[in-house]
Amino acid sequence: MAADGEVSTLATSQDVPIQKPAGGTTPDGVAYTYTANDASVADLDADGAYEIVLKWDPTNAKDNSQAGYTGNVYLDAYELNGTRKWRIDLGRNIRAGAHYTQFQVFDYDGDNRAEVAVKTADGSRSGTGQVIGDANADHRNSSGYILTGPEYLTVFSGTTGEVLATANYVPPRGTVSSWGDSYGNRVDRFLAGTAYVSGARPSIIEARGYYTRSVISAWDYSNRTLTRRWTFDSNSSTNGSAWTGQGNHQLSIADVDNDGRDEIMYGAMAIDDNGNGLWTNGLGHGDAYHVGDLVPSRAGLEVFKPSEDSSKPADWVADARTGQTIWRAASCGCDNGRAVGDDIWSGNAGAEVWSSAVAGLRSATNGAQVAGRKPGSTNFVIWWDGDGQRELLDGTHIDKYGTAGDTRLLTASGVHSNNGTKATPALQADILGDWREEVIWPTSDDTALRIYSTTDSTSISRVSLMQDRMYRVAVAWQNTAYNQPPHASFLNP
Repeated sequence: MAADGEVSTLATSQDVPIQKPAGGTTPDGVAYTYTANDASVADLDADGAYEIVLKWDPTNAKDNSQAGYTGNVYLDAYELNGTRKWRIDLGRNIRAGAHYTQFQVFDYDGDNRAEVAVKTADGSRSGTGQVIGDANADHRNSSGYILTGPEYLTVFSGTTGEVLATANYVPPRGTVSSWGDSYGNRVDRFLAGTAYVSGARPSIIEARGYYTRSVISAWDYSNRTLTRRWTFDSNSSTNGSAWTGQGNHQLSIADVDNDGRDEIMYGAMAIDDNGNGLWTNGLGHGDAYHVGDLVPSRAGLEVFKPSEDSSKPADWVADARTGQTIWRAASCGCDNGRAVGDDIWSGNAGAEVWSSAVAGLRSATNGAQVAGRKPGSTNFVIWWDGDGQRELLDGTHIDKYGTAGDTRLLTASGVHSNNGTKATPALQADILGDWREEVIWPTSDDTALRIYSTTDSTSISRVSLMQDRMYRVAVAWQNTAYNQPPHASFLNP
């Protein structure tokens, strides 16, 4: 990669120029500007190279629990030389915040050109100027929430930004209070992903709700048509109360039963590839989620998850196919907000796990403490240097875990992390294809996206992580709500 951005002794970087939207003023007189937020990568135009799709959030973006107007959300597509291909304006009837706009960038129809799938509304405008629904409608209430008006799922061309297909969004909001409150907090908790539920072609996954009711739908796109494959509803007569309140602030996609078709991993429950409930273990909602081959000594994949409910185990590891817990940590009597599970230390077989409310570093195999201290961060993990373990990615730096202390490998200057205290990158992915991962951060002035890549050599030889299906779809869902790092179907390269 050409080093035309900042270079450190352990990394090279490339700047991709971006074009910040003009700011504005909300109806109540509050001024706002724009910040580059989450990103995704895919080949949008079949030229054999990745392009970047970037979400622009206004500086007045809100959590669902916070009242207030927000500016519009924009999606841009850029070539790696900074050429902007198009800009989509989601309009005033899509509220800005981490839980509202989950955009999926993937080739859904098999034409070697990725599409962009995202929730839209009246007044959303395509990259070619097409307006969806009523351009003059304004469904915002006096608190800035959008609790009336039509909702859509739209597929846009990755090449041009034009509208390819639009359908009514499923699940619909229905009665706002049926999701757990009447002011708009829980009804607009959205998640999205991409999953090979048929085994052959990728489907768009759209979801609404997780604190109480959870509804998940799978969509197929082909020939400018969106077709709904199935819908799971925790309120349906075939499911019931056991499935209520089991979702997370994110999801994961994995083939947990090894049948060639993906399941939707949804916190303390999983949805089978046919839309039926696969399992729920009743351990409730959480703020972090890791699914992978955390315990290679046993067959299949595992789930590691902390608990928000103070009456539940502080965190736990379970069989990803059955939901049966392998071990549980005692309740901490608190909201255990952060947790990570991956192999960061070669001195222990399998993955290590740690969480913000539980002391020490533990083995994913049995929850036992392993030698060494808890890592200095509880955020992302990344394959960066030349060994098979992952490193710690937090804010704008990368550290190597050590039993005596973390060692700084990269401090990125002149860039910012995203999503407040979550301190996540715009994107982490194996963009160059050498199995190590790149990190994309926006520059501090939001005039460029800076792509960092390691310069460390490695004796490990394997294909790009993007050729592992579980990792590739994880890159697609990485921007969903409370971003989580992508995991592969294997633990070590």
